Amino acid sequence: MKRFINLLTYTVYDFFAAFFSVLLSIFLLDRDLGLEWPIVWNPNLFFIASLPFLVIFFMYVLKLYNVLWSFSGFWQFIKLCIATFAATVSAIIISVSIFGSSHLGASLPIFSYVLTTALIILQRNLVKLHFSRRKSDEKSSIYGNVMVIGAGDAGQGIIKELSRYKDVKVCCAIDDDKAKHNQYIFGVIIVGGREKIIEAAEKYKIDTIIFAIPSCPNDKRVEFLNICQETKCDLKLLPPLYALQDMGEFHQQIRKVEIEDLLGRPPVNINVEKVAAYIRDKVVLVTGGGGTIGSELCRQIAAQKPKQLIIFDVYENNAYEIQNELKYNFPELNLITLIGSVRDSRRMDYLFRTYKPQIIYHAAAHKHVPLMEDSPNESIKNNVFGTYKTVQCAHKYGAEKFVLISTDKAVNPTNIMGASKRICEMIVQSYNNRSSTEFVAVRFGNVLGSNGSVIPVFKKQLEHGGPLTVTHPNIIRYFMTVPEAVSLVLQAGATAHGGEIFVLDMGEPVKILDLAENLIRLSGFTPYKDIQIEFTGLRPGEKLYEELLMSEEGLEGTENELIHIGRPIDFSEDELFETLDVMSRVMYDEEEDMLRLVKKIVPTYQIPKNKQK
Repeated sequence: MKRFINLLTYTVYDFFAAFFSVLLSIFLLDRDLGLEWPIVWNPNLFFIASLPFLVIFFMYVLKLYNVLWSFSGFWQFIKLCIATFAATVSAIIISVSIFGSSHLGASLPIFSYVLTTALIILQRNLVKLHFSRRKSDEKSSIYGNVMVIGAGDAGQGIIKELSRYKDVKVCCAIDDDKAKHNQYIFGVIIVGGREKIIEAAEKYKIDTIIFAIPSCPNDKRVEFLNICQETKCDLKLLPPLYALQDMGEFHQQIRKVEIEDLLGRPPVNINVEKVAAYIRDKVVLVTGGGGTIGSELCRQIAAQKPKQLIIFDVYENNAYEIQNELKYNFPELNLITLIGSVRDSRRMDYLFRTYKPQIIYHAAAHKHVPLMEDSPNESIKNNVFGTYKTVQCAHKYGAEKFVLISTDKAVNPTNIMGASKRICEMIVQSYNNRSSTEFVAVRFGNVLGSNGSVIPVFKKQLEHGGPLTVTHPNIIRYFMTVPEAVSLVLQAGATAHGGEIFVLDMGEPVKILDLAENLIRLSGFTPYKDIQIEFTGLRPGEKLYEELLMSEEGLEGTENELIHIGRPIDFSEDELFETLDVMSRVMYDEEEDMLRLVKKIVPTYQIPKNKQK
């Protein structure tokens, strides 16, 4: 809307500027308009009528209505002069072709061109002046002496924008292109390539470094940022090219460097059209919709215009937050928010009977490994039987597709949480063989920033001055950001035919120790000097590394190189449901040995030695 109003304002102004310029020129030249009744067209009248429209036309052709005039430069004003000149010449040509060369003369077009151009340039310069004065009184989120990495279009734009703030001084720029070294951008010297970063940071007493190469490959960006961390400056960056919202105004898009920026992962690309077609005009249910994964599922699903989106969660605070967010961002969305537990058969039956969801994303689960080790029956009640009851309802009420959110901890599980998720996968696979509903599972590793993940824990420890606690110096995990994981889950759901276990490519494994050290550096401290790191030992049920496939499972590719399909492992469905029946009777008995029953269903489950009988 704001862009439309700006476009309309500029267009109307340019029209009347040209119209007034021709009238004033005719008045100054004492030309006869010939306005006696009946009005007869003459060259003067035709020139008045045609020039304003031609000015707008050529301004549009030269894309001058796409220019942010608050950040415009010399070449934008040259193009403006060309546009008004082209409009004037076109008006002359048309007038001469109609009335003949002797009727128009040269003085009127010249006066009109000069006045039109002057009035439009005056207005554009007033816009620049207003913006400059307003910015000089504001305070930027960037402070002190600044180094900009990147001397391309984005870097130049940032240098120019920051020059408008009184409390910011861009001291130098860095670029690996040797042809740019010792050159100047708006008075700022390009001191050299990445090898000069540390030296220049000390020489110019840099407070903030801005990485401004949005087209830079992720691995190269990580190399730059790792060097920048050694300076202890405040690190900020311009998002990658695909994430930029406005190519004309960079300053507002600069953000703080986060830990995920140091993973070096390639951007996740999904078939947006396929996902949109799969979700659009469908009733979609997200269980656990208030959690980290569930809430992001709701955000991305809402953007694809479903017929109705149902958030279902047992924790009302999380559900309330995502509900308000979606109502604000998607006011046209048909949104239903329900509180309840997937363990409640009657509640689930009411939900499916009333709303008839066509697509179900089942994200509700207990996920904290150490807590579930101390409460194994609760893991079975919520994860296994919550899934079982939701699956039964999806089958009973004829849902089109059911997508289970699973985990890499389901592979050769050493903890009850992982084993419970493996049972969920088996339930989903079994029901796919006996139902018209397509049942699939999507398995992935750790998600950065999710509830219970290591990053929020580290940040809390940093707030208290440390130490950061790592269970083992060699422990590794696969990591993915929440939006990345969810976008791939949606892509997998859109391509599923039923019975698959989708495995997401989590990239290269990351050492938790490296994450801890990088997070300390990003916070402006030195690991082991300012902030200590302590090793606490592996927790109950914790592995040094996680696997995404069992040895018996093969791996098939899909249209998305980051999504694979694991070949289902054969198992006895009769034995599965017989054991589940036993579990349902005894899981409320706290004395019952639930782990033995889990081992019966999941032979690869490794019962902890201290719990073996």
